[in-house]
Order: sequence, then structure tokens, then C-alpha cells
Amino acid sequence: QVQLVQSGGGLVQPGDSMRLSCVVSGFTSDYNVIGWFRQAPGKEREDISCINSSDGSTYYADSLKGRFTISRDNTKNAVYLQMNSLKFDDTAVYYCVAAGEVRADRLLAWWEYDYWGQGTQVTVSS
Repeated sequence: QVQLVQSGGGLVQPGDSMRLSCVVSGFTSDYNVIGWFRQAPGKEREDISCINSSDGSTYYADSLKGRFTISRDNTKNAVYLQMNSLKFDDTAVYYCVAAGEVRADRLLAWWEYDYWGQGTQVTVSS
């Protein structure tokens, strides 16, 4: 059974940085895609980034590239989302998602994933 357990999140000020973590378990294949998307109140879900477990290749939303970085630590079965220079508009619930036995060659959309983490609130406020 695949499980995604998120940690991190909370309240930060504009300009701060924050790292979200996602520990993934249950996959039997090394060819998986782990991603992040977010949803702000009253807004549509926004895809952020994804990473291929097999080779670490990454894809980003153009609007977030440069401020957000996805990475992995295979020894911990963890994927991270480093968020820098946070803005008020980054306030949202952030979800870690996973797709099994697939390799991404582009940023996947949230509906293309099979598994979701529990979500974590990130609030940027002064």
C-alpha cells in the first residue's frame, strides 16, 4: 500500500523560506513520479513540480521555477519542496502526490497522480 506522509508547513512571513517533506512508502518499482501541487482558497489547483524517482530529473511550473526546488533523498524515501522568497500568494494547502510505474517527461498535472499526501497548510502573512 502506497502512503505519502507530509511534514512541514505553517506560518511564515513574506520573504521567508520553508521546506516541505514527503516520505513515500509502498512502491515496489523505482520508476515513479513524485510531485507537488497546491490549492489556495477560491482558486484552482496549481501544479508546482515533479521529480522522477529513477533519475532525479525535475520539472517545474514556469511561474515558480527559480523560487521553488524539488529534490529527493532516496535513502530516506523522501521528496522535498524548498520554497524561497515566499509571497502572500503562496498561501495554500500543499499536497505531495505520486504516480507509480511511470516516468515523467514534463510537469504532470494533479489529476495524473494516483496517490496523495494529507496536505499541509502554508500561510504567508506579516
